[in-house]
Amino acid sequence: MAAKSFDLIVIGAGPGGYVAAIRGAQLGLSVAIVEREHLGGICLNWGCIPTKALLRSSEVFHLMQRASEFGLKADNIGYDLEAVVKRSRKVAGQLSGGIGHLMKKNKVSVFMGAATLAGKGKVSVKSKDGEETLTAKNIVLATGARARNLPGLEADGKRVWMYKDALQPPHMPKKLLVIGSGAIGIEFASFYNTLGADTTVVEVMDRILPVEDEEISKFAKKQFEKQGMKIMQKAVVNQLDRADDKVTAHIETGGKVTKHEFDTVISAVGIVGNVEDLGLEDLGVKVDRTHVVTDEYCRTGVEGLYAIGDIAGAPWLAHKASHEGVMVAELIAGQHAHPVKPESIAGCTYCHPQVASVGYTEAKAKELGFDVKVGRFPFIGNGKAIALGEPEGMIKTVFDAKTGELLGAHMVGAEVTELIQGYVVGRQLETTEEDLMNTVFPHPTLSEMMHESVLDAYGRVIHM
Repeated sequence: MAAKSFDLIVIGAGPGGYVAAIRGAQLGLSVAIVEREHLGGICLNWGCIPTKALLRSSEVFHLMQRASEFGLKADNIGYDLEAVVKRSRKVAGQLSGGIGHLMKKNKVSVFMGAATLAGKGKVSVKSKDGEETLTAKNIVLATGARARNLPGLEADGKRVWMYKDALQPPHMPKKLLVIGSGAIGIEFASFYNTLGADTTVVEVMDRILPVEDEEISKFAKKQFEKQGMKIMQKAVVNQLDRADDKVTAHIETGGKVTKHEFDTVISAVGIVGNVEDLGLEDLGVKVDRTHVVTDEYCRTGVEGLYAIGDIAGAPWLAHKASHEGVMVAELIAGQHAHPVKPESIAGCTYCHPQVASVGYTEAKAKELGFDVKVGRFPFIGNGKAIALGEPEGMIKTVFDAKTGELLGAHMVGAEVTELIQGYVVGRQLETTEEDLMNTVFPHPTLSEMMHESVLDAYGRVIHM
């Protein structure tokens, strides 16, 4: 059978791959996309989207418990975990179906099956109906990543879970251990803790949310502990002894090992790039610690072969993958493309309280040799935050003292995942403190705290 020929083949239909396919098609390229499991990838089906649906349910449940504070009555408050999960799956399903529609609309040929690079410009696709060969001058690898399984801490789906198990739990945890306090670990800890699980988080680094600014990490930790979470930092889970109804964790802190019993464990200790069985070695593609090595334009060094998203390394964020997808499609179509700068990409964590940041932390800015001016503003000084009943939080801004450039912004509190974009746009437009000070922020909004934090960095704060 003759090989089907395209201008561009994308391997993987997650937020990097499907976006690259759409942009390529918009620019007049003939495009094929190969996906072995679900259109939308992990993000839509087992990651970003269904977790936010779960967290929304726990947020509403939390608010229902606070009804009397708002002058409202809600008796016999409870939840149906099965129904909560069902809603989450429905949301994911709706969006995954939407990707299929977008592929049709943009005339992208979809091949459901496992792809292998069969040589330069050649992709072999194995599906339940057999095998076929596709050819293209340009191929984009967007195969994503999966959860890291540490020896001895492997998931079994019963008592020890990965994110997929935690999204469709076989039971409601009573006593939960979460290993890892990055975004995924903290979001699940927050969800199950809010629903009443006695939750312990173990983090190997010296603080939770280790990529965040230190002040934000400390603030978040205090809030989590107020909600009843136990947090163990500089701690390692050495081993898990499994029984039918419980797991005994051997946790080492300060050289001493203690045993703790749990009925459920969630492992969230990082990710591994999906680089296996693609035929990368035969083509001479460089792989470093399960990630494909690329230049700033996502080129692999093999002519016509690109890698985007999680497989191409940190930051492991859907929006980074999508932007790289657009950039690569534009590059292939002969347009002038701009590389994606990691320090201009915001990170958002949807725990309670939310955490969001962009750019350099205060420590990183100093380490890079900047003389900094730092401003802070607490939620308790903001009328809207108090009216919402969300007075716990803070916004921190870091400026270059010499030029007034906004180097970084860090937030913890209600809705900060939506607020952060204001600073992201500011950084993209190369804003200075003067521009931000002269901007009129609407009242009463949470965004006013962004203004006040800037003013504070320059000794001009009004409401504090």
